[in-house]
Amino acid sequence: MRRGERIGLGGPVSRFLQLIRFSHTIFALPFALGALVVAANGWPSWRILFLVIVCMVFARTAAMLFNRLVDWTLDQRNPRTASRHLLVSKFVGQVLLVVSSAGFVLAAASINRLTFILAPVALALIFFYSITKRFTSATHFFLGLALGIAPVAAWIAQTGRVDLAPLVLSAGVICWVAGFDLIYATQDYDFDRREGIRSLVVKLGIAHSLRLAQVLHLFTFVTLIAFGLAAKLGAFYFCAMPLAAAALFYEHRTAQKLDLSGINRAFFQSNAFVSAIFLIAVCVDRLL
Repeated sequence: MRRGERIGLGGPVSRFLQLIRFSHTIFALPFALGALVVAANGWPSWRILFLVIVCMVFARTAAMLFNRLVDWTLDQRNPRTASRHLLVSKFVGQVLLVVSSAGFVLAAASINRLTFILAPVALALIFFYSITKRFTSATHFFLGLALGIAPVAAWIAQTGRVDLAPLVLSAGVICWVAGFDLIYATQDYDFDRREGIRSLVVKLGIAHSLRLAQVLHLFTFVTLIAFGLAAKLGAFYFCAMPLAAAALFYEHRTAQKLDLSGINRAFFQSNAFVSAIFLIAVCVDRLL
């Protein structure tokens, strides 16, 4: 029923990027950049833009490495993830975790005082997700929170404060991530049930989990509209939102077929499209 993750034959950099699923950076980064553009009411300075991107890359890399290390033996027992440990050694993963965490803190310290103060809190939040499956079935929402803080962090980087608009957007990102992670988690239903892992998909069943994901993504769409209102975005932004809704609809239609290869394809394509549409809509509104 499950497919193992494909292991490439590239060099060490290629294997490392596969380990941390670097291509999935496209999911959260556009929401952070969109919040940054809105906060700057136009194009931010190249310095702030660069530092925000560096922070995002380092933070996500650290979070993924922490997740891989915490689940090292568990992933080896899961047919879908059994070959992950072949990509890099555990020691290399530990070293890179320290380097990426330090890089994140240093980059945050270079932005402003508040981002430096909050950097350890951000790391704690994104690391915490990886251990939640040990004591709660709501782990999907903790993953959402880990990614959902990105728009607020970018807003703070630009303004040095927190406002309503990024909080609304963060709520939408939390529900968006929790929804697509529920869909993705259906692939591990049998393994999670056999291993006794706290899983909302096991607790609710696949059908009810997919319905919950639909509700969460409906709320995501509502919050994207609410963000546009709170940020006083223009007509182009609102006209683009039906495209994001269509991508989410496609993802759920694919998931209902319980075609796991289709889920993987829809997971990446649909969610990358949603985040890209959001960023394009914001940039057109604020920059053109």
